Amino acid sequence: QVQIEEFEGGSVEAGSSLNLSCIVSRYPWMSSCMGWFRQASGKEREQVAYIDSDGTTKYLDSVKDRFTISQDNAKKDLYLQMSSLKPEDTAMYYCATAGDCGWLLLRLHSYWGQGTQVTVSS
Repeated sequence: QVQIEEFEGGSVEAGSSLNLSCIVSRYPWMSSCMGWFRQASGKEREQVAYIDSDGTTKYLDSVKDRFTISQDNAKKDLYLQMSSLKPEDTAMYYCATAGDCGWLLLRLHSYWGQGTQVTVSS
C-alpha cells in the first residue's frame, strides 16, 4: 500500500515563506506524475502544481512566480517552496501521485496524503 505523508505546514504572516515536503513510501509506478493540491474551507480542491516524470511542471496561475515544485527523483519525495504567501493561500495542502498527470488531475487512480494545514495571516 502506498503511503504519503506531508510535512512542514504551519501558520505564518503574509509575505512569509514555507517549504512543504511529501514523503512517498512503497512507490507503485516506474514513472508518474506528482503534485500538490489545496482545499480552502468551503471551497473545492484545486491543483496548485504538478511535475511530470519528464520534469515538466505546471502551476496554478495565482501561484506562478511564488511557488516552486521539485522532486527528489531517487527518493520520489516531493517539495513545494512557497514564498510571498498571501492570506488567500490559506488551505489544507495535499500531496498526490498517479501513474500519469491526466489521472492525477482527474483525481482518479491516484494516492493522496492526509494533508498539511497552511494558514497565512494578514
